[in-house]
Amino acid sequence: MSKKSGKDKDKANSTGTIALNKRARHEYYFEDRFEAGLALQGWELKAIRAGRAIIGESYAMVLHNELFLIGAQITPLSQASSHVIADPHRTRKLLLHRREIDTLIGRVQRDGYTVVPTALYWKGNKVKAEVVLAKGKQSHDKRDVARDRDWARDKQRAMRAHNKNA
Repeated sequence: MSKKSGKDKDKANSTGTIALNKRARHEYYFEDRFEAGLALQGWELKAIRAGRAIIGESYAMVLHNELFLIGAQITPLSQASSHVIADPHRTRKLLLHRREIDTLIGRVQRDGYTVVPTALYWKGNKVKAEVVLAKGKQSHDKRDVARDRDWARDKQRAMRAHNKNA
């Protein structure tokens, strides 16, 4: 077997999920998913590699016919950003095709949808954000989902107990 080169090692280390927005699944119904690139600075990329990204409170907003990620926190590394004044809550541009941006703008303005980031992940050596076109849940919808989840869990326990005795 041959040894992996330096580039192959970097690719193996740079795969996978960086950050998830688990709360979004509870708060919204998801419609369409889009993959967007992120316009990042050098210190942000180093901080993301160190696992310092949080998107739990973030959302996407349309400004001047472009999409921006607002509220995402990327905590700077002290040794990586000594010459730059780093803003952890900086507004970052989401990179999408014009057709996708127009689709999102139309659905948000006409139909009252929200654009929510659900995940940050590596794709090759680039950071990608999964943004979802979502509709907000009402509180009674959340209770219905919780009740269905509890019933499924209780049903599974009953089936397991019944099959154990057979």
